[in-house]
Amino acid sequence: MIKGTNSQTVREVLSRIPDFKRHKVKEVTLDMAASMENIVKYSFPKATLVTDRFHVQKLAFDAVQEMRIQLRWEAIEQENKEFELSKELGKKFIPDIYENGDSLKQLLARSRYLLFKAKSKWTPSQIHVVGKQNCTVFGK
Repeated sequence: MIKGTNSQTVREVLSRIPDFKRHKVKEVTLDMAASMENIVKYSFPKATLVTDRFHVQKLAFDAVQEMRIQLRWEAIEQENKEFELSKELGKKFIPDIYENGDSLKQLLARSRYLLFKAKSKWTPSQIHVVGKQNCTVFGK
C-alpha cells in the first residue's frame, strides 16, 4: 500500500519492484485519474489499462441525467407555451396525459431511477408508457 496518489511518489515505490516482474503485469484496472494512468504507463509498460466499470457507469448515468433534465425543461417550456395559448384562446388547458396519469414533464421527473432499472423489473405500466415515451422523446 502506498499512501496518496502523487505520481512521483508512487512511481518511486513501484520502481523498487524489479523490471522483469513489472513487465509481467498484463492488465491494470484503475479509475479515470490522469495521475494513475501516468503511474501505470510508467511502472507497468506492457500492461493494458482498463477503466473500472463503476467510473464508466457514473459517466453514463450523469450523461443520461443531463439529457433527462434538459428534456424535462423543454417539456415544461412547451407546456407553458400551450398553457398561454389556451389562455389567449379562452380555453381550459389540458396537458397530454399518458395511461399512467403522468404528463410528459411528470414522467421525465419520475423516470430518474427507471432509466437505470433493468427492463425485466419494470411493471407492465412502465413498459407500456416508457415504450411510447421512447418513441416521442428520443425519436425512435
